[in-house]
Amino acid sequence: MSENKKIITRRSFLRDGFGGVCLAGLVGMAAFLAGRSRKNKTVWQIDPYTCIACGNCATYCVLEESAVKCMHAFALCGYCRICFGFFGPEPFDITEGAENQLCPTGAIKRKFVEDPYYEYTIDESLCNGCGKCVKGCNTFGNGSLFLQVRQDRCLNCNECSIAAACSSRSFKRVPADKPYLLKTVDHA
Repeated sequence: MSENKKIITRRSFLRDGFGGVCLAGLVGMAAFLAGRSRKNKTVWQIDPYTCIACGNCATYCVLEESAVKCMHAFALCGYCRICFGFFGPEPFDITEGAENQLCPTGAIKRKFVEDPYYEYTIDESLCNGCGKCVKGCNTFGNGSLFLQVRQDRCLNCNECSIAAACSSRSFKRVPADKPYLLKTVDHA
């Protein structure tokens, strides 16, 4: 036999054939998933006008850290001295002390602007989506804080566990090309 001619044994045939089948399977799976993502042109989102900030977003998400985070509509904000999304209804003192803050994780930051105005921002890495600040802002303030599903975190589960637990039916499917439902001045 010449050295250029390869001898095909049953073992080499099965080994090479198995590799080919695995490769074909991977290509087929990738094509299936790509087609599926094109068909799924909607994502989950929270309607900020019907959300009651019940706290389910923090506990029902399948992710360890919820995909739901607090957002701030700065155009609606009054830059109040006392923000009821930041402070509890009866704070001990009007300071940044943890005992005065409503947020259990310290995700809201308070920064002095000028007397009597303060700016409140959300540190999303600390926010767990509990909605306590949203409830306080909606009850006693102007409603500039609201919850939204962060699309960069959401798995877009077909059966969203938060949507199933949502008592106000605020979880909705929205077009993927417009994935956020924001609070605006003209709608408020």
